[in-house]
Amino acid sequence: MSEIHPTAVVDPKARLGSNVCIGPFCYVDANVELGDGCVLRPHVTLLGPSTFGVNNEVYSHCTLGAAPQDLKYKGGPTSLVIGDNNIFRENVTLHRGTEVDRRSEGRTRLGNNNLLMVGVHVAHDSDIGNHVIIANQVQIAGHVRIEDCVTVGGSSAMHHFVTVGRNAFVGGMTRITHDVPPYMKVQGYIQEIRGTNVEGMRRWHIPDKSIVAVKAAWRLLYARRGEHAPGRTVQALREIENDGLVEDEHVRYLVTFLRRKLDVGIFGRVREYDRTDRPEDRAAFYEQSEMEPRA
Repeated sequence: MSEIHPTAVVDPKARLGSNVCIGPFCYVDANVELGDGCVLRPHVTLLGPSTFGVNNEVYSHCTLGAAPQDLKYKGGPTSLVIGDNNIFRENVTLHRGTEVDRRSEGRTRLGNNNLLMVGVHVAHDSDIGNHVIIANQVQIAGHVRIEDCVTVGGSSAMHHFVTVGRNAFVGGMTRITHDVPPYMKVQGYIQEIRGTNVEGMRRWHIPDKSIVAVKAAWRLLYARRGEHAPGRTVQALREIENDGLVEDEHVRYLVTFLRRKLDVGIFGRVREYDRTDRPEDRAAFYEQSEMEPRA
């Protein structure tokens, strides 16, 4: 039996599952689909087109599914797609996609079993996987991809089009401007790799032998001087392959991730390679025939 507080505004065209709880002063738009068992705390705003799976919990003052803050957005019916069992703490915002990202097909996506803490912002066309923890006040720009089982420390910021590999750990107040390799710990203004995310790998039951192999790969890649040079990375990848470390599936994925970054990455971001927007998409904003006079 669903519970809808009398002060909530739910559009008659909204599609609600069973056992939904909608608290005081919430607003649910016509183009919203809310799955079974979802809970909206007071003062939540859901806009659409948006789809929410089952058992999502949304705390006060979240706004999910609003139009993107992007000049190339043309007002089309893009969407937000949310999976199951996610928790959105206070003041979280997620925006719908844009029409020009061929990867996202106009969708911003969030998978299953994620925790987004207070004040997190996820911008248009981003794609977040499963079992991701994003701490307070993290700012995620458009077109970002975060793979499964990643932890992001508070007050971090991510440049548009970056990818964070699975089981990575991003330290608090870190500035992410290029792709983060899987299984690594990164921290700081220059996004320095500080080691392997051993604790995170153990929590997700990655075998000890794989952890040892990933640590050996880390030593070849980053524990020497000149770790930021592309030529050094290519040499290290050859050493990893020649040493047979790629027989481990996790090392193999790390190598594949880094080779893709080297082969097609632009400014160190693989997703930039698939970028389809053009200057013309933003031209109307900058080429107004008459500028409004200042007050």
